[in-house]
Amino acid sequence: MGIHSFHLAEVPPGVAARALLRHRTAPPIAGLTHIEHLSLMRLGAPAVSLERLQLRRMAVFAQWESEQGLEAHLGSDPLGRHLARGWHVRLELVRRWGAVTGLHRLPLNASTMDPAEPVVAVTLAHLKLSQLGRFFTWGRPVERLVRDHPGQTLAVAAVRPPRTFSTFSVWRSGTAMRDMVEGHGDGATSGTGSVPDPDRHARDGRA
Repeated sequence: MGIHSFHLAEVPPGVAARALLRHRTAPPIAGLTHIEHLSLMRLGAPAVSLERLQLRRMAVFAQWESEQGLEAHLGSDPLGRHLARGWHVRLELVRRWGAVTGLHRLPLNASTMDPAEPVVAVTLAHLKLSQLGRFFTWGRPVERLVRDHPGQTLAVAAVRPPRTFSTFSVWRSGTAMRDMVEGHGDGATSGTGSVPDPDRHARDGRA
């Protein structure tokens, strides 16, 4: 199963544009089993705005056979060297919800952890064009819930037009993340305090 990495970096616009346009046709990278090149966007931003596509600010989510493959990419690949100057985190899969092309073979439960431990959540969606309107309708309130939730310490979103969207969030605990997903707004189980309209994720995600 290897490891996953999530990267945030500022890169020249031309580098970002090439990565987005050549996402499926770029030469293979040794040790890489899946990668998503995206442009950073502001959570909760209007559906049509410059904040929805910040071309100089890239987010990259990748799956590697080993840390050696990641290290080689950061040290020798042209885009990897830009990513090396940014920020990244290395992740071990704990649980998968749903499925997405390229990552659907990951186990649903890979390991266990203490619910009081900090946890990272990555969401990824490859939408059909017919789903975009519905996605923006219910997605923006959910984005604002994640952005403003006291249980998270970092929350960003990213997009690869026209139909790939991702979020990345770091949570004080697994319990705080589950409180947000399940619509518990009083923070009683996680100690994070009350949240306005807490069931946006649970309610709108089923709409």
